[in-house]
Amino acid sequence: MSDQTQTTAEQSAAAEVAEQPTPSPEPKKGFWGKVDNWFGITKSGSNYRTEIVAGLTTFMAMVYILMVNAGMFASVIPDSTYGYGAAYIATAIGAIVGTLLMAFFAKMPLAQASGMGINAFIVYTLLAEATGLTYANCMVFVLLDGVIFLLLTVTGLRRKIFEAIPAAVRHAVPVGIGMFIAFIGMQQAGVIVDSSTLTGFVSLNVLGSPFMTYEAGTVGGMLPAIVAILGVIAIAILSKKNVKGAILWGLVGSAVLYYVLAGIAYGANVAAAATMFEEISIESPFKAFAAWGKDSVGAVFYEGFDFSKYLGTEGNNAGTLVVVLLTSALSLCMIDMFDTIGTLYGACSKGNLLDENGTPIRMEKMMIADAIATCTGAIAGTSTVTTFVESSSGVAAGGRTGFTALVTGLCFIVAMFLSPIAQLIPRCATATALIWVGVLMMTSVTKIDWSDAAEAIVGFMTFMVMLLGYSISKGIGMGIITFILVKLFTGKVKEVSIATWVIGALFLATFLVSSM
Repeated sequence: MSDQTQTTAEQSAAAEVAEQPTPSPEPKKGFWGKVDNWFGITKSGSNYRTEIVAGLTTFMAMVYILMVNAGMFASVIPDSTYGYGAAYIATAIGAIVGTLLMAFFAKMPLAQASGMGINAFIVYTLLAEATGLTYANCMVFVLLDGVIFLLLTVTGLRRKIFEAIPAAVRHAVPVGIGMFIAFIGMQQAGVIVDSSTLTGFVSLNVLGSPFMTYEAGTVGGMLPAIVAILGVIAIAILSKKNVKGAILWGLVGSAVLYYVLAGIAYGANVAAAATMFEEISIESPFKAFAAWGKDSVGAVFYEGFDFSKYLGTEGNNAGTLVVVLLTSALSLCMIDMFDTIGTLYGACSKGNLLDENGTPIRMEKMMIADAIATCTGAIAGTSTVTTFVESSSGVAAGGRTGFTALVTGLCFIVAMFLSPIAQLIPRCATATALIWVGVLMMTSVTKIDWSDAAEAIVGFMTFMVMLLGYSISKGIGMGIITFILVKLFTGKVKEVSIATWVIGALFLATFLVSSM
């Protein structure tokens, strides 16, 4: 046989082998085999070890929300003897339900919890003292948000509303939310303080400023500000080095540094440090469950529809209440919708979990899971539950199926019983998470076309009003109204859809007749 004939034969044999279908992985047997087949672990090219590591990675990246959200809601739950514990359990319940829905209903490797930015909107805008709204009232808004989101998803209207929001506003919303919550974090840590110019930077003058103060359970002075600044820098360094759970490690490291510095102050006979350590106590984790059962769960039903406090506030009436109900629920839904859609596209693209059209697989099921989790969260007593962008870390670690989400959900169940330990995390440490999330959300600023004056002013008004006006909803409203006015006076009014006009009119009505 000549070399040429042999080569031809080899090529033919290779072609025959190539034409044969690749054998499917042999199905596993027994209980774990059934679990594998149900989630499609082997079929997706993954394995148990990878899925477990991915689930733990996601949990480590987003567990900070339990401490941060509890810290934000601790002071707004009325008549609670342990507001932090009640909020902690409510947050955990929302995360568990949402994440397990992702695991068993959508079968996707993503996790859910109370969304950053949305919780800030509720605590610092809707629950501002001047509004007259109560914690339970706001849970009604969250419940309406979930119901609206569910209806929009199953009817297909979600896409039309999304398209009705100007692109510049959509791009500016995450930027504004990021700046807003970073500003809140800096205030909580004492990095940004009151001054003659409304706000100012903390004094780090070692000769004239106190290192540590303590009043009404709150530590002030240079200590918390230093901890927060170093904590954020530490998170950035860990993230740059691709350390899994960088936010959590930065938060925990900041807490350790806080107690080390406070201990040094105690050794130096600083009275504030002595008082702080004397008031520290660790109680039973079941106290948190008791507080949650008494003050949070179900409040949306037995107190949420009582708006007497709102109506008793000067300037409020039945008309403004209707506007507040509509605009608040709509604002929550818009924030939830934009955040969820962006997260799903971003996370799924990291794991090649998109269909031929570039849309996340099982998109509708994930959106339904999100809406159901939000309704459940409202009943449990927490803010809107949404898909977390930190889920991307688990997908990047190899998570491909709902088993990843199952592992994350089980971790949240365990974390429910650790509230006494979580309460020891100081506000300046949780503030590092708020500030860093703000950093992450700034990336959308590059999507705004700053060379186009019409688009630039819309984006600018959106996030600057959010930040300086201390209101996410007002920022969205001003962005949409600005967009309409710019199009109207530049001869491009035909580019404004009917849906955009309706949404703009609702926000304008809010500005004109509401005290919010």
